[in-house]
Amino acid sequence: MYLYLLFFHSLLRWLVLGSFLYALFRGLRGWLGKKRNFRAADSAARQLAVTMAHIQLPVGYVLYFNSPVISYFRTHYHEAGLPFDFLFFGLIHIILMTLSVVCITTGGAVARRKIDDASRFRAMTLWFAAALLIILIAIPWPFSPLAQRPLLRSF
Repeated sequence: MYLYLLFFHSLLRWLVLGSFLYALFRGLRGWLGKKRNFRAADSAARQLAVTMAHIQLPVGYVLYFNSPVISYFRTHYHEAGLPFDFLFFGLIHIILMTLSVVCITTGGAVARRKIDDASRFRAMTLWFAAALLIILIAIPWPFSPLAQRPLLRSF
């Protein structure tokens, strides 16, 4: 089950990133451009990004509590000689990703409740950009100095 969760979590990462880039594109276009009508497509982009993040988070939590790396980290967290990968996945990754979903949820709710369209675009853009920055830092890219993992996990 662990390998399937790992693959699914890795695959969902790309769907989350794609939905956020699309929502940010629509938000920036509406906020900085001449387009000032918050249309159904803008709302759908916002909702898709929030939904994808809310799907990814529980998959990540299930993966976290079934991971042998995390199991080792929890039983040996007091040892000073732990490799940084254990600290990254044991604390940094899960805290930053949870914080990003909090930003996403807050940004989606704030944008939905705004009265005028310019405020909706601005709220969506700023909150989602902050969340996306946190996500990009917390992803273990192959080139990351924090922890390296492949771009797509296989079975």
